[in-house]
Order: sequence, then C-alpha cells, then structure tokens
Amino acid sequence: MEYLRLTIRNESETLRKTIDVLKEGKIAAFPTETFYALGAIYDNDDALKRLYELKRRPFEKAIPIIVGYKTQISSLAGNVPKEAEELMDRYWPGPLTIVLDAQEGLNTYLTAGTGKIAVRVPGESFALNLARLAGFPITATSANPSGVPPAVDAQDVLKFFGETIDLIVDGGHTFGIEPSTIVEIVKGEVKTLRKGRIGKVTLG
Repeated sequence: MEYLRLTIRNESETLRKTIDVLKEGKIAAFPTETFYALGAIYDNDDALKRLYELKRRPFEKAIPIIVGYKTQISSLAGNVPKEAEELMDRYWPGPLTIVLDAQEGLNTYLTAGTGKIAVRVPGESFALNLARLAGFPITATSANPSGVPPAVDAQDVLKFFGETIDLIVDGGHTFGIEPSTIVEIVKGEVKTLRKGRIGKVTLG
C-alpha cells in the first residue's frame, strides 16, 4: 500500500499517480467534497469485485460513479430526462448524485442488476480534479465497510482497510458532515432517495 500526503505543490503528481493506479486495476482512496471514497476504474471486473469484497457490500447495492464533465454521462446512461439535464446544469459540480437508466451492457457491478446507474460530477475537491484529468468514470463509494460511518480523513481509511487497498491520498479532513444527496427523476418529478448535503433539490 502506498500513502501519499497531498499538498498544493504535489497535486499534479499525485493525480497522475492515482490515475496510473486506477488504470492498473487497483483501488485508491481519496478525498471528495463530502467524505473519503474508494476509487476503481469503472470497467474492470476484478477491481469492482474486489471493491465489493473490501467493503463487505451486498452485491444488490449499486456503486456510485463520478465523472469530470456532464458530457461523459453518455458512456454510462441512456435516455437522460430533460429534468435530469436541468439538475446537472444547476447543481454540478456538486454533491448531487443522480440515478439514471444505465446504458445497455454496462458492468453489472455498477448497476447491481437494477438497470440504473448513480452518477455525479463532484464538487470542488481532489475527486473532481481526478475525474477531469482521468477522462474515464471512477467509482466513488464511501471509504468504509458497509454499515460503518464514512471516513472523514485518511486515518479513518487506514483504520478501516490498512494494507488491503493500493493507494491512500491524504488530503486532510474532509467536510464530512453529510453525504451527497441522491435523487431520481420519476414521472417528471424529483424523487429524493437519500437526503444529504443539498437540502432540497428542485426544478425550475
């Protein structure tokens, strides 16, 4: 396991190192605008399976994804409702995860067989810079075993996972108060699936 302490001076190097780790099919922990997340490249079966095992996450629970730009959604989702587009324009980058119909053939570890994909462009953070530089979707499931409070700093990640993950990026203490808000558009209306950092998500 490699441990990198993030600074202003080494951010570019740390971003490149993290991308290399992800491309190798390994798992990295990094800070987001909410908590620390575990990242794997979105289309590597072995990495995604390992992610579930590390978290002891039930396989029926889908894994959320981050991307750097709204334009990348087309590789993950089909039939994006105009209302979802409106939410993206209003709340992204930011702590709003939107559940969409998944593209056919998308990895079942991401959809958990639901036919849905949960995705966001994260708010200002290492996670956003990582997703933008990487150019490919990355998992952003919280860096904690299932049922345990999310990690707010790198020491929490170490406590939870020790040497079992490949890279920890220590970006200090996150804002870790609430997770991203999760919503889905149902019959043209916003349905809140999980309350979080954004108190009330609205259209119009």
